[in-house]
Amino acid sequence: MSDGAGSDTAAQAGSSARLHQLFEGRRLTPTQRRIAHCLVRQAADVPFLSSVELAHLAGVSQPSVTRFAVALGFDGYPALRRHLREVAPAGTETEEESANPYQQAVQAEIDNLRQLASLLADPAPVERAGRLLAASRPLPVLGLRASAAQARGFAYFTAKVHPDVRLLDEGGSLLADRIDAARQAGASALLCFALPRHPREVLDALDHARDAGLTVVTIADGTFAPVAAHSDLLLPAAVGTGLVFDTVSAPMLLGQVLLEAMCDALPDAQAHLEEFDARAAARGLFVE
Repeated sequence: MSDGAGSDTAAQAGSSARLHQLFEGRRLTPTQRRIAHCLVRQAADVPFLSSVELAHLAGVSQPSVTRFAVALGFDGYPALRRHLREVAPAGTETEEESANPYQQAVQAEIDNLRQLASLLADPAPVERAGRLLAASRPLPVLGLRASAAQARGFAYFTAKVHPDVRLLDEGGSLLADRIDAARQAGASALLCFALPRHPREVLDALDHARDAGLTVVTIADGTFAPVAAHSDLLLPAAVGTGLVFDTVSAPMLLGQVLLEAMCDALPDAQAHLEEFDARAAARGLFVE
């Protein structure tokens, strides 16, 4: 990729990050979240569309676009469009037009990672989340259906530095019981991975956790995800939608960044890792 194309991609990432900040803390309806998602995914094109064209692109009604603009604090869609033009990158033509669908999917993931890097320019939210999770004994980690793999991977690595990690990767009537058991054992926070599609029982579980007194930290696909209103601290990372099934490189990397922040907040993390390495060597666990 040429330097010019790289600069355009970086500009797009910065624009998407600023859009996420625009939505942060807003209680958006499902229709409004759909419009927000459209804005982020099409950040370069949307600022130059009419409200009718944006409605068609997002699959909603034109009045919904107007209500969305008002919900964000603007007088109407024209005011929102002026704002979007200010944050949109100029000149975003790249080599993607000639790329095949597989290359486009990979490029979209690269763009998602660039967007994540832009969001992490302010490390305070991740550092705060790391401290909250490090202090929780035990630490419940929730992820259902499509999010179960991310929760399981995070729990596997976290268990090497945290004394009591409890993986919650199965739904059903026992899920609330397991959250209650963690709370009664001393848990103060819960980490949730919430990626599309979002199971209804995840929202119920997060509400139950908060009612029980747990602070909910969620890694989700955006600040406009359905779980946003059910979380105390939401860390966004976009998913790729160019293939039949979503790709989740950015959420996975954000999980590892969060784990790094937890290690910084755990004074015994390095000692636990060295102890594990010594045990692994004694047992011959890994091939050298």
